[in-house]
Amino acid sequence: MRRVFTSLLMVLFTAVLLLLGAAWWWLHEPMALRLQPGNPVIDLEIEHGTTANGVAEAVVASGADVPVLLLQAWFRVSGQARLIKAGSYELVPGTTPRKLLSMLVRGEETLKSITLVEGWTFLQVRAALQKAEQLTPDTIALSPEIIMEKLGKPGVHPEGRFFPDTYTYAKGSSDLAVLKRAARAMDKRLDAAWSLRSPDTPLKSPDQALILASIVEKETGKASDQAQIGGVFSNRLRIGMPLQTDPSVIYGLGARFDGNLRKRDLQQDTPYNTYTRTGLPPTPIAMPGKAALLAAVQPAQTKALYFVSRGDGSSEFSDNLDGHNRAVNKYIRGR
Repeated sequence: MRRVFTSLLMVLFTAVLLLLGAAWWWLHEPMALRLQPGNPVIDLEIEHGTTANGVAEAVVASGADVPVLLLQAWFRVSGQARLIKAGSYELVPGTTPRKLLSMLVRGEETLKSITLVEGWTFLQVRAALQKAEQLTPDTIALSPEIIMEKLGKPGVHPEGRFFPDTYTYAKGSSDLAVLKRAARAMDKRLDAAWSLRSPDTPLKSPDQALILASIVEKETGKASDQAQIGGVFSNRLRIGMPLQTDPSVIYGLGARFDGNLRKRDLQQDTPYNTYTRTGLPPTPIAMPGKAALLAAVQPAQTKALYFVSRGDGSSEFSDNLDGHNRAVNKYIRGR
């Protein structure tokens, strides 16, 4: 009798070991995925309030070939069923049941990204938001004024108020949430730059610094020239000389600009025509980056009052009009 009992215990023990081994193997074995042609991943959406059993069902429904009862049992036995987070996830080849639960508990959502580029206008930002992959276009029908109200900036012109950078977001996020992050980033960058302003700056406020930085950003794509250009414009502001910056004139023309800036355009007075008016335009004309912000508040110490493009992205600087005219003849007229 004792031998029979011992044999039964051995059989039971062996069965338990086999069961545990099978469970360990299953937890670490990649799940088979029913991938669609041209798509190397499976999208998994977990809604708020979904039970652990419902999550297992969603995994299987999304395209994972795994017994739903086993997955439900694994979630319960793990003790982490209540820690599973809602969100958007991607199942990639090689995902095991163990990795799946870890991903769901950690909330490792699939993130997309959008890049806002230095020198973009608000119109370009809105166009990029509308094209962004799986970003909900909540602002598509809103006016700029309403958008700024929703961002907590009523009455503020939207131009230049968003920091150019790459922003990540979960699939299905609102474009308004991305704008809010970009606006906060610009506020932070602008405050930091203003705190570092030169003692002799002609600028009177952070808003003026933002305006000047946007002009510097549009005037050159060469970072090494930005501080020098900031110095030229600061010198002009000090002596009341018109800034005479073409990008501001072009911005003021809006949709009327056809790509060719003519003499009559420079003579047509608008709030943004820095040939007909002294001082800064009323708002920024684009999004400045960090370097342009610093160039506006910490301009190079220079006597230059003029600059002209050399045609290679860099600029030629001159202290007087005669020198500037020679530079124009050389680099623009080819004389």
